[in-house]
Amino acid sequence: MTEPLPVAARVDLRRQSVDHVLELVEQALHIRLDRDALVRKRRSLGGRTEQGTWVRIERRGFERIGPQGWNGTEAAAVLQGVSMPEWYRGLAWRELGEPVMWRADELELIASPSVGKGALVLEDPDLPEAWWAELNASLDALAVQQTPRIATPDTVTITQELVTRTLGEVFPGVADTRIERWAPAHADLTWANVMGPEFSIIDWEDWGMAPRGLDAATLWGNALAVPALADRVHRERRADLESRDGRLMALFFLAKIVGPHAYEEDPLLTPARKEAERLVVELQS
Repeated sequence: MTEPLPVAARVDLRRQSVDHVLELVEQALHIRLDRDALVRKRRSLGGRTEQGTWVRIERRGFERIGPQGWNGTEAAAVLQGVSMPEWYRGLAWRELGEPVMWRADELELIASPSVGKGALVLEDPDLPEAWWAELNASLDALAVQQTPRIATPDTVTITQELVTRTLGEVFPGVADTRIERWAPAHADLTWANVMGPEFSIIDWEDWGMAPRGLDAATLWGNALAVPALADRVHRERRADLESRDGRLMALFFLAKIVGPHAYEEDPLLTPARKEAERLVVELQS
């Protein structure tokens, strides 16, 4: 029997000193980061360079790296028809003595900021019509690509078994959870990962094959605190979200909001419960 991979110690890069990591990346990529404007998240870092590019750095434990490896951003460079930053070069290394990998990617610097400061939005960003047109063109183009990669939303490989188990735990009334169509997906299409007013999709480390509608459901679900925006996403991606797989993916997203770890002050909770009730009825009919 295969031995389980060792689990990396939890580290919060927002609080831990990362100077040694930044120095390594600067030396290896021959760049200089603007450290005063560094964007620090729990598992990743991002920053402009003096060369006018962007560098994204992420720390990930072995247990979160599947057989396909961890070069999603690099692998996405071959995608055609998708609005995304151009990838220039990358660097990966193991943390000495720890079951941890680091990766740094140097990319095109996108002028527009992220639409949301976090995954969800609480106010309508008032996006131009051209933005929605580019969203549709990019997601439609992505869906017809070919890849052996499997998507890893939340760094977990998505499988039929995962979908069935997740929905069964939270929505036992949905008896048939079979996914009929799989297609390439970004797998983390939150409002923090779409730029605007000029459209672009960033952070491609987890992309790969996924059930149809995963990306549409993720963007829609994270807009539920702004009903008009959620409705717009639904209209634009109606074909995905009204498919049977799309409804299952919407419930898959909502399970994280209304499930056993529901947070009563979550602005998504009340609309998520309402939408979950609707979707369960539709899937039962």
